[in-house]
Amino acid sequence: MDNKTRLSIIEKASKQVGPSVFWSTIIIITSFLPVFLLTGQEGRLFSPLAWTKTFILIVDAFVAITVTPVLLSLLLKGKFKPESANPVNRALERVYSPILRWCLNWRKTTIGINILALAVSIPMLLSLGSEFMPPLDESSILFMPVTLPDISNAEAKRILQVQDKIIKSTPEVEQVLGKAGRASTATDNSPISMIETIILLKPQSEWREGMTKAKIIEELDQKLQIPGVINGWTQPIINRINMLATGIRTDVGVKVYGQSLDSIAVVSEKVRNALQQVEGVKDLYIEPVTGGRYLEIQTRREDLGRYGLSVNDVNSVVESALGGSSIGNTIEGRRRFSINVRLAQEYRNSIDRIRRIPIQSSTNGTVPLSAVADVKFVDGPPMIASENAQLRGAVLFNVRDRDLGSTVQEAIKTINQEVTGIPNGYHLEWSGQWENQIRANKTLKIIIPLVVLIIFLILYFSFKSFKEALLNLVTIPFALVGGVFIVYFYGINLSVAVAVGFIALFGMAVETGMLMVVYLNEAMNELVAKKGNSSETITKQDIREYVFQGAAKRLRPKIMTVSVSLFGLIPILWATGVGTDVMLPIVLPLIGGVFTSSIHILLVTPVVFEMTKEYELKKHGKLDIYDVKH
Repeated sequence: MDNKTRLSIIEKASKQVGPSVFWSTIIIITSFLPVFLLTGQEGRLFSPLAWTKTFILIVDAFVAITVTPVLLSLLLKGKFKPESANPVNRALERVYSPILRWCLNWRKTTIGINILALAVSIPMLLSLGSEFMPPLDESSILFMPVTLPDISNAEAKRILQVQDKIIKSTPEVEQVLGKAGRASTATDNSPISMIETIILLKPQSEWREGMTKAKIIEELDQKLQIPGVINGWTQPIINRINMLATGIRTDVGVKVYGQSLDSIAVVSEKVRNALQQVEGVKDLYIEPVTGGRYLEIQTRREDLGRYGLSVNDVNSVVESALGGSSIGNTIEGRRRFSINVRLAQEYRNSIDRIRRIPIQSSTNGTVPLSAVADVKFVDGPPMIASENAQLRGAVLFNVRDRDLGSTVQEAIKTINQEVTGIPNGYHLEWSGQWENQIRANKTLKIIIPLVVLIIFLILYFSFKSFKEALLNLVTIPFALVGGVFIVYFYGINLSVAVAVGFIALFGMAVETGMLMVVYLNEAMNELVAKKGNSSETITKQDIREYVFQGAAKRLRPKIMTVSVSLFGLIPILWATGVGTDVMLPIVLPLIGGVFTSSIHILLVTPVVFEMTKEYELKKHGKLDIYDVKH
């Protein structure tokens, strides 16, 4: 053919397909935009994905209608062959054509099978567990045991050394480093009773056969059962995120608010007892609000008067003897150090020696501290925590061997039933990952309907028909079928990552559906151009043949659209390494959803389209023809 004819054909084909490709790309872009509404931890995690996907698809939309036709005019030359000349296309048509014929002949059965699959997926969806985010394997372990509040420095050091030795004896452990108390920073308020041990593991290839990270934690937990020590297992990064975001260093915590630390301790004990029998609750312990030991020196004023001393005299001696008094500074280069003087360790290492600290009186010479003051140990809070101008205690636990959502829901139900007699002015509040999950769920309840509404509006303005827009939108629930099935059989819990995967799936499913509807409408245009638009000239058989032609004869572009999505995503199923456990929940709904939505588009959409056109012909005496080429 001459150049003018060739360009004319390319122009016609570009006008036919280009707008649909453009609008389907716009649908994918806009359907993903509500992801930007995510806030907090999930917003920071998925906003880079949303920005990247949005910018790529914006460029893609304009390339599809500008650059692609130009490239076709430059590269599409020489001898042209029909689609039937392609052996792959012929093989696909030989498989697809008889199946499509069967579906068109047995329309009610075809629709019934799809509705049955959708009905089966609903209870499967409802039975899935839930969590805030899929747990990221950080390839390391953070061991956080808690001891009694009044533990001594020497005992904390001994426990730390024993624990490190036991942990290092495990073959999978590469290095272990533990600390007790706080680091040299004002932002770390950890008491001496809290130990943090970072465990670095060897490469997985060097582990014993059959060992997993969960089994390593279970084995270490059994070895580290030390009296007076409550074990806690987490990971370094997520632990810091939890502590900064919610003030809770475990997966979940029940905060107890009130006005008295003693009453808070009683309520916390009730909550812990109720949670002990809940399946999935691990590392359960109460954040201590009582049990601290304090040295109290209480002066006796009548004795002070007898010896001619004042309260300030006694306080000055105690401060200098126990805490130390600054007598000057030393300068070493650019650094300055305060010089403090206090009693030597052997003169203040017991309560009896403290009672014998000498005090110089004006009338009776030197007298011991016990002559003018009572020296004793008293109980008190090891650390005071407050939020919203109220004192706060907490019952903390991690969740393992079960999903977070159902565990916390059962825990809430158990506490409501068993924890009674809470004093007036005291209340409970759930925190940790559950707090994030509640916030994310509220946002998703807005985002997902918004995505469907946006898709429907774009379809409506693209086809200028409520009916055609609805025909494309029906693809979404059938795309959910495959997504739910694959997520269910992989054992993945519902999370924000899975929701983002489904949001991306909506746009991809509608994209392929738009392509099918364009070709089916083109076939109806050819039918009307050949036989006229009247019930007197068009029969049901004519509609079926042209629907079959529109679906089967343009199979390759539809299969290509689906294949690009599947082949681009499937390799992630075999990916390994840090981060893959977060990628998998996003990708699984896409893979399963694209597969079932493609089956629906290739088999069910022509059936529904044919039934719609037969109804139009019967009711109106003509077909509704939609111009979807411009």
